[in-house]
Amino acid sequence: MYFLYNILLFIAALFALPYYLIKMTLTGKYRKSMGPKFGIVRPSIFAEMKGSPRIWIHAVSVGEVTAAEPIVASLRTHFPEACIVLSTSTETGQDMARRIVTGATSFIYYPLDIPFVVRKVITKVRPDIFILTETELWPNFIRVCKEQGAKIIMVNGRISQHSYQKYAMTRFFWKDIVNLIDEMGVISEIDAERLKAIGMARSRVRVMGNAKYDSLAAKASPPVREEMERRLNLTKMDRVFVAGSTHDGEEKIVLYVYRRLLERYPDFKLIIIPRHPERGHAVLSLVKETGFEDCMTMTEINGGRHRTGERIIVIDVIGELFKVYSLASVVFCGGSLVPKGGQNILEPAAWGKVIFYGPSMDDFRDEKELLEKAGAGIMVKSGEELLDGILKLMSDPDALARKGEEGRRIVVSNMGAAERYAELVRSHIER
Repeated sequence: MYFLYNILLFIAALFALPYYLIKMTLTGKYRKSMGPKFGIVRPSIFAEMKGSPRIWIHAVSVGEVTAAEPIVASLRTHFPEACIVLSTSTETGQDMARRIVTGATSFIYYPLDIPFVVRKVITKVRPDIFILTETELWPNFIRVCKEQGAKIIMVNGRISQHSYQKYAMTRFFWKDIVNLIDEMGVISEIDAERLKAIGMARSRVRVMGNAKYDSLAAKASPPVREEMERRLNLTKMDRVFVAGSTHDGEEKIVLYVYRRLLERYPDFKLIIIPRHPERGHAVLSLVKETGFEDCMTMTEINGGRHRTGERIIVIDVIGELFKVYSLASVVFCGGSLVPKGGQNILEPAAWGKVIFYGPSMDDFRDEKELLEKAGAGIMVKSGEELLDGILKLMSDPDALARKGEEGRRIVVSNMGAAERYAELVRSHIER
């Protein structure tokens, strides 16, 4: 099975590598990560990995880094002398990790799942335990980790319906892979049942909650909001419509809704945060094509331009999404009116905001159910429904505040998962 997997991996690489090389040449994307992913890492990076036990935690991108941060903080408390290595797959994830994960000893890129590459990197890192954040299974890496004596734990495990369908179709292969993992801590019962159906032993799957609650609740503080108000020249009295993590096709809907909002509330401001910051220029062009000339970008603000009367701000840099949500009167969370599975609705909920989203929320089904029960999450199917929902809430400020506060309470009440995951890791280290 491994032989077949590696043959298929080689074939896929033949087609994928030219694409990534072209992308790297034309845009500069992947330039930082390409070499390290092939195991080309400066010796000094490995030399700084000092301490014991040696803990390697992997967080694919920005979302997983958010979940990993409070777990790393808890592990650092349990093991103050530990060497904690945090890896990411993406450059945006790496940038975020270096900013917020203060408990890590070193930061590296996760190697491509090529046998000689993963063997080289694992031999250099020498982990006592490897920790997967959420669910990303790479067979060669997992197998080599076990061969070298490392324990493997999953934390904050999640498996979407789309991923589950793919794994289930090739269960004959994945059954052996998942059972190389010593224990899996997952977010919900649905995630647990799906992993068991793929073949994971029932005795090694535990439902432990979502560590993202811990991170978000701790970071939602008045000083963060005040700093963002100052940077964007806004006040608590300003009405602000924040459209976060939007994808292609959603910005057009958001701009339509915003134009209609201005008919009732001429002072409303709009902040758009594309899911992929590199789309910032395209989104700004769309804003202007729609007839809004009074707009600017976060890049311009960071470069020294002072916002005066501009109605629309496009956030075209990473690391600002969570903080921008603090300014919102109402929020639309993207990746949901297009079939992308949704984006993280816990971030605005931590600030006490009511969140609108479309029907495509498969990747955040548990969060959706919790917030809808509190009235802080509202599903809409079109721009018209989004407009009607916003207008209804804006006409009843007390209901808007009450529903938002209920959502915030849910985030706070679900804290504690990070410490539970840290305890799970500790129990395996100390065995």
